[in-house]
Amino acid sequence: MHERYDDMYEACMRYYVQDETMESIARHLKLSRSSVSRLLAEARHTGMVRISVEAPQGSSSPVARTVAAIFGVRVHLVTVGDSASINTRFERVSRLAAALLRDSVADGNYIGVAWGVTLSNIVPFLEKRSLHDATIVQMNGGTNVHDTSARHVASILQALSANFDARIVQFPVPAFFDYAETKRAMWRERSVRLVLNLQARLDVAIFGVGSIHARVPSYVYTAGFLDESELTELRSQGVVGDVCTVLLRENGTYEDIALNQRASGLTPAELRRIPRRIGVVADPSRASALLGALRAKTITDLVCDDSSARALLDLFDPEDHRPVRG
Repeated sequence: MHERYDDMYEACMRYYVQDETMESIARHLKLSRSSVSRLLAEARHTGMVRISVEAPQGSSSPVARTVAAIFGVRVHLVTVGDSASINTRFERVSRLAAALLRDSVADGNYIGVAWGVTLSNIVPFLEKRSLHDATIVQMNGGTNVHDTSARHVASILQALSANFDARIVQFPVPAFFDYAETKRAMWRERSVRLVLNLQARLDVAIFGVGSIHARVPSYVYTAGFLDESELTELRSQGVVGDVCTVLLRENGTYEDIALNQRASGLTPAELRRIPRRIGVVADPSRASALLGALRAKTITDLVCDDSSARALLDLFDPEDHRPVRG
């Protein structure tokens, strides 16, 4: 084992620091090229090598700078192009979001996660990084009458836990309660209070922005969490999407939306207590929901593609902007 560790370390130093080729390293170590490749892969997997990804050139583009200036967020922009397929768009944005999350967490952190289509796309691109005493905390309930086991939610949490060697704290409540009084009663239970207290201590959070009008449907609106009458009511109230299942209008307001009294996720006011909040969008059709999320100040770090950023700016009208109560 010590010999293999030494070979791994030397291979990494020569490849990543001294810029040697795999063929040269293989000759020096008297190994095959494929063996060197496996050593380098194992070094990344075990955390011996950590690869940081700098923000792409698009992050300093006029579009990115404009979004950053208007909304006071750090923008991590991927240049994809309008003709790219939605799958390519999600893949490119998800890769950058995974790298940003990996570089944003640290030992002892409480890491908040909101499930959804976007997080499902991000977790396959995470590279292994072992943390000490870190905890993954679910930020919103995930069960509904069609999936009481919340398998989709569990798979995201387990993938993150395995990647960071972190504990999982699940939030075993519905995404939306049937009755607001049921939620109020549950929020007094000690087991639920334990999770709520951990949510209040989060260091980093990552989430997508759900949209009623998304080209790639958000689970919140398609997987049985809400019935058709509830969706009709939301549209009539001007709801365009959600963050952590808390519903938002394009102007960022949310407090007077009745269904939010039954939502289990962190409100924008609660999210704003978290020092770093990574919001991820890879779909221009979510621009109105993203505008609402930014106006509600839910995001400190926006990861998105260039088309989504331009769609956001096309919607933004400074004359319509109203401050959101915090």
